[in-house]
Amino acid sequence: MVLAATGDRLPEVVYWGAPLPAEADLATLHAAAAIDVTGGMLDENPDLSLSPEAVRTFPGQPGLILRDEGGTPLLPKFRYASEDAADGLSLTYADAENGLRLTFRFRPDPSTRIVEAKTVLEADRPVHLHWLAAPVLPAPQQSDEMIDVSGRWVGEFQLNRTAWSPGMRYRENRTGRTGHEHFPGLLVPLRGATNTQGECYGFHYGWSGGHKMIAEELPDGRRQIQWGHAARMETKPGTRFESATLYVTYSQYGLNGCAVAFQRHVRDRIVTWPKGAAHPRPVHYNCWEAVYFDHKLPVLKDIAERAADLGAERFVLDDGWFGQRDDDTRSLSDWEVDPRKYPDGLGPLIDHVHGLGMTFGLWFEPEMINPDSDIHRAHPDWALGGEDQTLGRQQKALNMALPEVRDFIYDRMAAILSRHAIDYVKWDHNRVLPMPDADQTRGSYALIDRLRTDFPQVEIESCASGGGRIDFGILKRTQRVWLSDSNDALERLRIQHDGALWLPLAVTGSHVGPRRCHTSGRVLDIAFRAWVAAQRHMGFEMDPRELDDREARVLRDVAAWWKANRDWMTSADIHRLDSADPAVLAEQQQARDGSRFVCFAGKAATSAQIAPRPLRLTALEADATYRIELVNRADAPALSRGMPLLKDGPVELSGTWLMQHGLVLPWSFPETMWVVEGRRL
Repeated sequence: MVLAATGDRLPEVVYWGAPLPAEADLATLHAAAAIDVTGGMLDENPDLSLSPEAVRTFPGQPGLILRDEGGTPLLPKFRYASEDAADGLSLTYADAENGLRLTFRFRPDPSTRIVEAKTVLEADRPVHLHWLAAPVLPAPQQSDEMIDVSGRWVGEFQLNRTAWSPGMRYRENRTGRTGHEHFPGLLVPLRGATNTQGECYGFHYGWSGGHKMIAEELPDGRRQIQWGHAARMETKPGTRFESATLYVTYSQYGLNGCAVAFQRHVRDRIVTWPKGAAHPRPVHYNCWEAVYFDHKLPVLKDIAERAADLGAERFVLDDGWFGQRDDDTRSLSDWEVDPRKYPDGLGPLIDHVHGLGMTFGLWFEPEMINPDSDIHRAHPDWALGGEDQTLGRQQKALNMALPEVRDFIYDRMAAILSRHAIDYVKWDHNRVLPMPDADQTRGSYALIDRLRTDFPQVEIESCASGGGRIDFGILKRTQRVWLSDSNDALERLRIQHDGALWLPLAVTGSHVGPRRCHTSGRVLDIAFRAWVAAQRHMGFEMDPRELDDREARVLRDVAAWWKANRDWMTSADIHRLDSADPAVLAEQQQARDGSRFVCFAGKAATSAQIAPRPLRLTALEADATYRIELVNRADAPALSRGMPLLKDGPVELSGTWLMQHGLVLPWSFPETMWVVEGRRL
């Protein structure tokens, strides 16, 4: 990444991409990047700087919009002040007339190939901020389209491809949380790029509140990418504002190069692991889809015994254990154990779970409150928004900007966590906010940070009706995300495939759901459900009493396989494969040293052709030999009547063959999964 400036003006990124020669003359590069001028243009092209300035006749969206305390718009003009290269690069620019300082911070990570970037604005008097962009970067001219992410409940991580054209692609999330609808990620592939080849640029804005993205093609053809908090989220005047961290990367290996960089950075740099990164990720059991709000101690003990027998190592008690919580209309924020359901408290259940060799986790929804709750009746002023607001799931949000609210939640949660051996909290957030407010997000961060400080061994999962709060900001404070409330393995196959563009296995929860999925009504075979869950941090979330002998056996076998492989898979890179058959969604999880991999090939629909198309692998050593084995070849159906070599046992093949010709897999029904292990000899 090359930054350059003319005189004392704000710098611009004149190049970012493949490594340049170390001896490259940067002044020449700056001059060589300048575009021509012609009729209908200014005599000099305004800089596409790290914060484009309206006062310098920049023709596109500016990087900073603010007013003084009386409401008068300010048009700052910044000049060079200082720089600091102690930790990456920090560049500070000042506007003496308006009493403003603007600082850009960059921190590169050579190991993960991520650059972290942030903008900080300081004023010598209170000002109103409308918009502050993280450092603004140019987008490549060789790109025909951009890929951003939308979604919905039980349908997260939907990729949108939008063609570049003159004007602006403007996406703004004003729901107050990261949102199912607007995951803060962007990929800009160059022409011809695929999962496994070509060039691509990647972005992620690490903030759990509302955010805004601008991808703009200027009249002169240049392109800019801006990220920041949603406009007007700073509701009060202030003297210091900062963007969230913008994470950017560049790939010469297709979309996968960006994906692997983000995966490694999340796992190795962002998440803090209570027991260390090397500690095995435990197989979950969550009781939500088994009992919902109907908590009966003998039933839960029986379910815990069955879950342990299937291979679970952590038992999570979900919603319904507190207050008068018999449905989702009451008692949120009354965080005291329900004596009707647990007359002796949670201790007997926790002791039983521990006696089975499992640890114990507990569900909370700390930032929410039901109008029908003791706390709302005592403190209606603690709720965020007006009295006549539209409820969501019969609840309001608590005003997390209030210290007394944070203290109350902390005290209630700390009392439970101090009293019991609880190593895991499922932290839910089941409604959007009545209005976007940056103080709400900062308050939630402060509460989580305080709990993490005082209970450092407790792991936290971020859940928000599934995938409504997944971003690198929340992952600085948590260790797991609930990718979707959909336990439909067919839907999960696609959601996990696309979520892997930013998220590693280690943080991505995936559970084996009920025989008949509660969100889609679809009935899927246990083997498919189990293998889809085994693609990520594996768990179960069904009533184990419904399992027949075969289903229980399959679940034990797949859980045992996952445990045997989790140590290396947890730190593996997930490569999305370019499947020749659109019906097949396939990925290759590969150890960082390339010594082994596992390929999951999920068949999501009926293929157009009769015989399976070969599946090309990626990122292997061309001259190396690999021992390839079809793990679940016994699952081949009767209609698979031929004898592809993999059905007969292990086979040794070169990296070139595997990447250029590809695996020849047996025929299979839709809604099934082939699992192939590979080891470099």
